[in-house]
Amino acid sequence: MRIVRFEMQGRTGYGLLEGERINVLWGTPYDGGLANTTGEVVSLPEVTLLAPCEPTKIVAIGLNYRDHAAEIGHPLPDEPLIFLKPSTSVIGPDEDIVYPEMSRRVDYEAELAVVIGKPCRHVAAEDFRDYVLGYTCINDVTARDLQKKDGQFTRSKSFDTFAPLGPWIETEIANPDQLTVAAYLNGERRQHGNTSNMVFGVATLVSFISRIMTLLPGDVIATGTPSGIGPMREGDVVEIRVEGIGALRNRLVSWEK
Repeated sequence: MRIVRFEMQGRTGYGLLEGERINVLWGTPYDGGLANTTGEVVSLPEVTLLAPCEPTKIVAIGLNYRDHAAEIGHPLPDEPLIFLKPSTSVIGPDEDIVYPEMSRRVDYEAELAVVIGKPCRHVAAEDFRDYVLGYTCINDVTARDLQKKDGQFTRSKSFDTFAPLGPWIETEIANPDQLTVAAYLNGERRQHGNTSNMVFGVATLVSFISRIMTLLPGDVIATGTPSGIGPMREGDVVEIRVEGIGALRNRLVSWEK
């Protein structure tokens, strides 16, 4: 099942996507809301797809792919290395990523995103599926020069537009730890990995993070990126593809006052 969030004629809503038909939901998809359709059906070409959820926070994972840690010369972490991206960094499919005025290098990072479906606190790893609504694509856009300059992640990961999400939430992923993840820059493949290469799988991440902070419906866990990270230039189109989900496309544009 694919859950979309959309805008149409000045109103926003959630719906269930079947082919190019969207069955509109009464409210949000959380806590059993997927059965509550209004009976209204709209066509996908008639709407603008938005980011498929509205997270209060994005909890992102650093150095979670063995090949990525190797490419930058870092040892594997003993436990998940977490950082936060703010809700204000979120954009949806086909929205523009804005190149910050203070940065000279902006990178793409293709990642699988986990979308939380209900309040999640002190969850056992074996119970993680009870708290996951589904999965989507995320581009963990990073001002790489600022990351190196600061020695930590907050500024480099937090600019407005630095968390493209979408195009929808896929609820029927049987095994999130066996998915191909790729990034394409202007149609050329730059990243290609598999979530089986993650140091910490989805179950471990959900459990670990929920023992630190409460995850709320719509919150996102960005599970880390495979090797092949690299810079984008103004005008570039980046596409994040995750097996079983789809493709998320965004263009990088210059900063304007």
